[in-house]
Amino acid sequence: MVTYYDDRSVQVTSTAIRVDGRTFPLAEIGMVWHRRGSRSWRVLAGRGAIGAAMAGPLVAAVLGVGLAIWLDRSATVTTAIIGASVLVGLAVGPVADFLFEHLDRSYARGSRQLEIWARWRGQPVRLLCTRDALRFGQIYRAVQRAVEHGQPVRRR
Repeated sequence: MVTYYDDRSVQVTSTAIRVDGRTFPLAEIGMVWHRRGSRSWRVLAGRGAIGAAMAGPLVAAVLGVGLAIWLDRSATVTTAIIGASVLVGLAVGPVADFLFEHLDRSYARGSRQLEIWARWRGQPVRLLCTRDALRFGQIYRAVQRAVEHGQPVRRR
């Protein structure tokens, strides 16, 4: 028996697909397909918030420099305002890595509901439903490989 994928709730082997305690023997599976749901506005809003969090200090720094020039105060006051604005702009550096990591994970998880379906004993059955795009891709590919390797070789 070959194991193509294995985690807490899903196991795909050369003989069966097990999802949340239910077992679907490959010999009884006729066809496998997937469906994508609509986009999650919550995920998209979260990505926008991360982008705003990264741009916020930079915009504040530019506005601070503009304010220092517009106020037309003494050189000491202008230099102090510009220096403070640059420090605010530099605050992006340490935070950017953290925010980019969250943004990257957001794209790996995806913004849609993803489902794997199979024709089992003549009936369509939903095997898996997840928003995690990376995990979905790994499981779907494992199911494809298991089904391909489980099919008999046709000779001419």
